[in-house]
Amino acid sequence: MADQNGHIDFGPQREGEGFPCPPPPIYTCTLTPELVAKAREELQEKPEWRLRDVQALRDMILKDHPNMRTRLDDAFLLRFLRARKFDYDRALQLLLNYHASRRAWPEVFQDLKPSTVKHVLDLGFLTVLPRPDPNGRYILCVRPGKWKPNDYPFLDNIRAIYLTLEKLIQPEETQVNGIVILVDYAGVGLSQASNPGPLLAKKVVGILQDGFPIRIKAVNIINEPRIFKGIFAIIKPFLKEKMAERVRVSGRLDMSAWSRALLEAEEEFVVEFCQPDPLEGVVLPDCMMFEGDQAGAHGEDPFRHLRSQLYYCY
Repeated sequence: MADQNGHIDFGPQREGEGFPCPPPPIYTCTLTPELVAKAREELQEKPEWRLRDVQALRDMILKDHPNMRTRLDDAFLLRFLRARKFDYDRALQLLLNYHASRRAWPEVFQDLKPSTVKHVLDLGFLTVLPRPDPNGRYILCVRPGKWKPNDYPFLDNIRAIYLTLEKLIQPEETQVNGIVILVDYAGVGLSQASNPGPLLAKKVVGILQDGFPIRIKAVNIINEPRIFKGIFAIIKPFLKEKMAERVRVSGRLDMSAWSRALLEAEEEFVVEFCQPDPLEGVVLPDCMMFEGDQAGAHGEDPFRHLRSQLYYCY
């Protein structure tokens, strides 16, 4: 449930859930058997040839671009191979684009570290939902309506997005499953929509499609304003056909839809909860009774100690 500040409570986390962890310093495959099978089917990744493929890409880099200052460790190069389905030439080109984008856009990449975009994170412009979707894909949620042009330059938003992608791509499960981008346009007006402009949009789309080793499996748009057609008209010419097909516009988020569905199910709950007590006259073992009821039956206040603690907090 979202509070007045737009923060979302996802409930308690179960063990084993949460944000992805960085890989170990020395490469060890962390994929589950299911993900190994998925990588084999979708990415043409063969576990028995994995390190051979990494070495082949490493050799190409050292031979064709010996002066390029880049990481050459297994875990890093695997990101590019997986993003291009183990096609050596395409993986190498992606790596070159990855570094070229940094040189071509110093305003974004110079001194790029999380502490420099803390104001973007504090504003709530973007977040990553703490649990992946049923397909194992983490969801990057972007809320452009949180940003106003007089807050800070729009480039800071791009810096925050790029750092988020860099963090998300570290674990192997994200390299295989990909991610989903959810864009919530609630609160977006003309000032936000007109600020980035076509040139900025082209650069961002270019990096996402051809300059970063991540698989974007879907882009879902919700709460789009009336001017969204104009916004999308700026972006669409730069989208490849496959990426354009993955953009889904879901319309306004109907906050009353679930309320209607629940109210229409009235009869189901009348049968379940509005009938005579099915346990009337049945004696239950003590272990199955609420502890508070037992104490209350003797005129005691079972929550007296708890209340005193709450009063102390005030």
